[in-house]
Amino acid sequence: MKTAIKYIVGTTWQPLLKKYLAKTRSYSYQNIRLQVPSSVFHPGFFFSTHLLLDQIKKFPLENKKLLEPGAGSGLISIYAAQRGAVVTATDINATAIKSLYHNCKANNVRLTIIESDLFERLRPQAFDIIAINPPYYKKQPQSFADYGWFCGENGEYFEALFAGLRNYMHSETMVLMVLCNGCDIKMIDRLAKENGYSMQAIYTKKNVLETNFIYRIQLRK
Repeated sequence: MKTAIKYIVGTTWQPLLKKYLAKTRSYSYQNIRLQVPSSVFHPGFFFSTHLLLDQIKKFPLENKKLLEPGAGSGLISIYAAQRGAVVTATDINATAIKSLYHNCKANNVRLTIIESDLFERLRPQAFDIIAINPPYYKKQPQSFADYGWFCGENGEYFEALFAGLRNYMHSETMVLMVLCNGCDIKMIDRLAKENGYSMQAIYTKKNVLETNFIYRIQLRK
């Protein structure tokens, strides 16, 4: 029965959503106002962004250094900046970078915005919180829009993530990453272990379409 419901919802909802998101849309969350271009991951229609944001809300953010790689339209980054965090937001998508600048100005916050493929253009430095909503489906990206969804045929995104992550951590850094049961969690966990990390699921939430998880990533002792 659950499989049938999932199929019906997926085949009716997804085509309508794709059509709706084919152009720039406005999105509001509390007092945050965003413009979200068509090639940028929309935080209002997918569960992962808000699930990760709900975890970020649990931490005191005043004067904390926060990194959001793949920030998209900037909902999490802007929320954190409004609460006093010193935020660095990156994205590989040039359209997302323009959106970040626009949304930053529209919401009267200050962000350090860097166009970068993960850590490529980000100098090594220690952050207190790193919030990761990764592309986690196994397929080679063909466009900037695809980089919001696909991690490469063999998880190349995660290989690069775990290879460089320690350069942005100190001993108490809180690294949080959202995943779902539709991605290859075993592969991601293996890549984490190969690079000296452990992944601990600290929160799980189910809905009609999928099960989402928040993982805490730590250097293994």
